[in-house]
Amino acid sequence: MKFAQRLAQLGTETAFAVSAEATAYAKEGHQVFPFHLGDINLKTPQNIIDAAFSAANKGKTGYCPNSGIPELRACLAEEIGLARGVNYDAENVVVQPGGKPSIGKFILSAINPGDEVLYPNPGYPIYESQIEFHGGKAVPYSYKEGPLNFELDLPAIEKSITSKTRAIVYNDLQNPTGAESTLEEMQRVADIAIKHDLIVLSDEAYFDIRYEGRSQSIASLPGMKQRTLILYTFSKKYAMTGWRLGASIGPKKLIDIIAKLNVNDESCSNHFIQFGAIEALTGCQSGPKEILTTLKTRRDKTIELLEHIPGVRCYRPNATFYLYPNVTKLMFEKGFTDYEDFRKTVLKNTGVAFCTRAHFGRQDSSEREYYIRLAYSGIDVNAIEQGMEKFKRWAE
Repeated sequence: MKFAQRLAQLGTETAFAVSAEATAYAKEGHQVFPFHLGDINLKTPQNIIDAAFSAANKGKTGYCPNSGIPELRACLAEEIGLARGVNYDAENVVVQPGGKPSIGKFILSAINPGDEVLYPNPGYPIYESQIEFHGGKAVPYSYKEGPLNFELDLPAIEKSITSKTRAIVYNDLQNPTGAESTLEEMQRVADIAIKHDLIVLSDEAYFDIRYEGRSQSIASLPGMKQRTLILYTFSKKYAMTGWRLGASIGPKKLIDIIAKLNVNDESCSNHFIQFGAIEALTGCQSGPKEILTTLKTRRDKTIELLEHIPGVRCYRPNATFYLYPNVTKLMFEKGFTDYEDFRKTVLKNTGVAFCTRAHFGRQDSSEREYYIRLAYSGIDVNAIEQGMEKFKRWAE
């Protein structure tokens, strides 16, 4: 049996491989502290669940418009527009079965085989996978350590642009680093996009997972609304990771193309869940506030404990539910130069499960620092304390 050659270009989300390993280790009777997967171990707010099941009981169980039900598209246009200071109408919104579909459909809409797409590396591995699977050339751009958080290597981004560059993936409030652009940095990215006529995918999955400050969207900057597609997901703010619902928001011409791709890919998103999403956007907001409060407590506790682990240093991101500690000194002092050896040794000796920089895009040969990613969205404070204490003892 032969399969398509393009499958050789298809990557995966390697955090799930770490999850499978951690699960197997736990089944052997070991305690595992799950910092590895960006899932949320908090229940979806009850009013959202009730609204979805009410819709199902009322018969909203069949096909619906491929772009999403009109009521939800209108709610999303208003909510996203108000939060970002951009005017959107329902025609600028197409509902998706999660956040991920916006990535692949953006690539399919924006590039031809051989075209180049800039993407963050380290970054969400599906960017690289989708670009290459659809025949594009994935061109990475990186981050460097700044005074308060990671910063984009803007000169390197500009130098990497060629006559074949068509698009850039921009993930402010970033996975895995927690990096957040200043307004100046975001404006420079916008200037680059306008100067080189690039279309932008703005992955805003963590726009609402913010503990201090205020989120901003590159789509709100002059000249950017007409060239930016926003990736939106209900997964994070409302703890709806398993519901698989999101949206693409952008220029009508691009939204119409993506709606046509919806018809070909999945027909439409789940019908009755969309009524739950309307409740999420318009109903009582105490649930999302409690989720955010819980995540902030976990962030603060994890950072507090990391500060006492020798050979580790870490920023305090204002958003996302990830930490990206530098573990270069610790690895060298313990005799490690390989990420996988380090990760597996820590798991077996402490039960602490995490991903490393190697799980977030191809490493460049010039990289000299070593990092791990800790997701605190799926682990309670008591387990954070226990896990970090065991990690500390091992490090010492």
